[in-house]
Amino acid sequence: MLKKLLTGITLLTGLSLGIANAEVSYQHIRNATGKLSYNDVTFLIDPMLAEKGYYEGFAGTFNSEVRNPILNLPDSPENILKDVDAVVVSHTHLDHWDDFAVKLIDKSLPIIVQNETDASIIKKQGFKDVRILSSDLEFKGVTLNHIEGMHGPVELFSDPIYKDAMMNTMGIVFTRKNEKTTFVLGDTIWTGLIDLALTKYQPELIVMNTGYAKVLDYNESIIMGTEDVKNMVMKMPKSQIIAVHMDAINHCTVSRKNMHDFVKLHHFEKNVWIPYEGDKKTF
Repeated sequence: MLKKLLTGITLLTGLSLGIANAEVSYQHIRNATGKLSYNDVTFLIDPMLAEKGYYEGFAGTFNSEVRNPILNLPDSPENILKDVDAVVVSHTHLDHWDDFAVKLIDKSLPIIVQNETDASIIKKQGFKDVRILSSDLEFKGVTLNHIEGMHGPVELFSDPIYKDAMMNTMGIVFTRKNEKTTFVLGDTIWTGLIDLALTKYQPELIVMNTGYAKVLDYNESIIMGTEDVKNMVMKMPKSQIIAVHMDAINHCTVSRKNMHDFVKLHHFEKNVWIPYEGDKKTF
């Protein structure tokens, strides 16, 4: 009887310790580049690893005379790439997947992409293990789900000037048993599919690209901004929002200072984290 009791206590203790030790961490690198870790599994998201000012500004966008990226990396690319188990590329725009990422990332590392088009591009760049997240995919105990994004207003996609430059993009929901669910929205405006995903998955952590990036001739942004953060807090008041994709690329019109002021004005300080390069937080 005593042996059974002790065994039961051991099992319960082990279970509770497993839950207690379960943690998710997010480290902001720069722009939309970040490292999401589920205990021992680390995903590098949307790597842009160029040095400051290496690229020309994006033609046809706000502040195109400014060179990209505007900010330095917080560490060497080699250190940033340490302990990365897989790379997730939401889409292949330069500020999410650049020449330096192609050059520096180990060609045998798993690269997770949204569709066959992006897979073909990255395979041609020499990567040997490219996996398409068409619906859901499991990687080392973490389940990834594809959420379709919309990289700008509908009118943009019928404009011959921009339609070829704009592309499909995905958000990703990361889930693992006994750990917090994370929704990385990617480059998207708010859509009904975002609403549905929030309702379905109830993510505790939400990474939003909130620089309100703009192309010329359109007043609306091609990604989210301050009002979207407000809407997210209203819809998901118990979730922790991580606001990124600001200050680093020429076409972003909302800065981190703007976001800080907005968050303070609306008393969202407990809901929204606005990280700087290299900042890391465990949840």
